[in-house]
Amino acid sequence: MSRRLISSGSKFESILGYSRAVVDGEWVFLSGTTGFDYKAHTIHPGVIEQTEQMLDNMAWGLKQAGARFEDVVRLRLYMTHWQDFERVAPVIGKRFCHIRPAQTMITASFADPRILIEMEATALLRGKAKPVKAAAKSKRAAKKPVKARAKARRKR
Repeated sequence: MSRRLISSGSKFESILGYSRAVVDGEWVFLSGTTGFDYKAHTIHPGVIEQTEQMLDNMAWGLKQAGARFEDVVRLRLYMTHWQDFERVAPVIGKRFCHIRPAQTMITASFADPRILIEMEATALLRGKAKPVKAAAKSKRAAKKPVKARAKARRKR
């Protein structure tokens, strides 16, 4: 399995020594992503707008890794004000309500005081994951229906 590093071109990636995303085998690890508009080099002062831009930035990072929101299995949401949660929840829910990854919300401060929200994600690439093997069964147990096996156990 190879490890692939994905960069957005942010100067902070080289200064801090990190990647926007890392693909390692079947796994994609997306770094904390904020609501900066990297094309315009701006950040909106509103938490809703930052959330929408953050999700667009995440979609870009996942796409570069060959993943989509549907592949996300874990999210970590960081917010400066927990009171904003009810306002941003529907925005995040629009993208994730049918996917339902595991998720944690943490309040934190950021190095740049304009940042109100940040999210990181872990994704499992679809179609490349190895299937989980079922527990081995004896040939005799596999042939009997469930009710018959339960009845046989009660007789013992």
